[in-house]
Amino acid sequence: MGEHGGAIKIKLRTPAVEGKANAALCSFLAEELKIAQRAIVLIRGRKSRDKLIRIEGLSEEEARRSLLGTPEKKSTAFW
Repeated sequence: MGEHGGAIKIKLRTPAVEGKANAALCSFLAEELKIAQRAIVLIRGRKSRDKLIRIEGLSEEEARRSLLGTPEKKSTAFW
């Protein structure tokens, strides 16, 4: 996991078949952020490597700090 051009880049080993990679991403984020999986909403990118995720109940800054350890405010796109 790391930053790439303002986005957070996350590598998963789950195959992108029938939404399994998207489900794995949401599960991973929920676990890392210690929030319910239902609070993670895939806004854009269901069939793309580039995703836009909304995390309900956390600001972008809080999510970035939890995932990357940085408080910088940048785009909300996740990979």
